Amino acid sequence: MTLVDPTPTRRERQREATYVDIVRVSRELLAEGAELSLRAVAGRMGMTAPALYRYVASYQELVDLVAFEIDKAATEQFAAAADRLPQDDPAGRLVVAATEFRMWALAHPREFATVFANPVADTSCARRELLTLASSGLLMTGLIHRIFHERGFAIPSLDQLAEPVREAMLDPLIPAPHEDLADEERGLLWVDMQGWTALYGVVVLEVMGHIDPRVIESGEMFLDTVRRFAPLLGLEDDVERLLDLARARIGRGAETAAGSTP
Repeated sequence: MTLVDPTPTRRERQREATYVDIVRVSRELLAEGAELSLRAVAGRMGMTAPALYRYVASYQELVDLVAFEIDKAATEQFAAAADRLPQDDPAGRLVVAATEFRMWALAHPREFATVFANPVADTSCARRELLTLASSGLLMTGLIHRIFHERGFAIPSLDQLAEPVREAMLDPLIPAPHEDLADEERGLLWVDMQGWTALYGVVVLEVMGHIDPRVIESGEMFLDTVRRFAPLLGLEDDVERLLDLARARIGRGAETAAGSTP
């Protein structure tokens, strides 16, 4: 048997370091409000655009790479917030992580848009991963599944779902642990989707400023979303505690914003 040396070669290390630099420079451009383009990234890295094509073959590939890495890094922040609560409190951890997601999105609108307003128009193998491996999605749905397995809540059966939804539950394109789900548990994935649309719906409207700014500042629309979604997870008796967890983070965010105002 031939043993394969797992140690990366010098060329592999250089290539990985270049990808790290591509993401770093792209995030700098986004933070500065500059245009994210292959030419802009190459210029800041001291490369020509054709040289950059050896690493990212198109603008869409650049955006996909940057979006995946931004989401991965941001999810570390969401997970760290959740880790302030004990492992045996998945409901609290879910609300805290979701609230941290909202606060991050409001503070980093261009990064948020790069990740979550990045169209996934095809489901080829590479782009399918964008739908199934998103770090933030795996964190949130993993916590929903923890609540389901520890507390139990009502989920639809496959025959209660419309045919396109039923097909999607059997072959899901969402970032959720599903490999070990029995057919009778596949309705849990529909709850995952409902949770994501509720969270994303309110956050994107807030980030884009399509809600009264007084409501955005207070967080009341987000809190109402938590209030209405919690009973779907069997958490109706825990709503006030969960809202208090969210309010505490929103309040800290408001204090930080006020303190940074000249």
